[in-house]
Amino acid sequence: MKTLVPYLFFRGNCEEAMNYYKECLDGEITALQRFGDTEMPVDDDHKQKIMHGELKADGIHMMFSDGAPHKDITEGDNVQLNINIDSEEEQDRLFELLSEGGEVTMPLETTFWGARYGMLKDKFGIRWMLNCELGE
Repeated sequence: MKTLVPYLFFRGNCEEAMNYYKECLDGEITALQRFGDTEMPVDDDHKQKIMHGELKADGIHMMFSDGAPHKDITEGDNVQLNINIDSEEEQDRLFELLSEGGEVTMPLETTFWGARYGMLKDKFGIRWMLNCELGE
């Protein structure tokens, strides 16, 4: 089974945005991980920024981040589509098809959060994130 989830990126005000959308959508913040909680090396001023957050409301699932400190966030280009995939075979197939004529921005690799993950921009300029949780 595949699920599609919008992933929104912000320039340092992710927590404020998450709380705003939580109120607007009458939702619940179901995950919140700061950069300082991870193995990712960041400067002290970025440790309290949001690395990954999730919000759920009636029929809505959204993900959020302040983005890595070395990446610029541009309004209008700060939405990516994340697909959660059940099998590595399906992830390989979809990653190959979507990257054809586009640009791989992060090859599929095992991550510290226990998933196989990769990012790409397709030939139409749409940014995709493919995530496959790894079994234990």
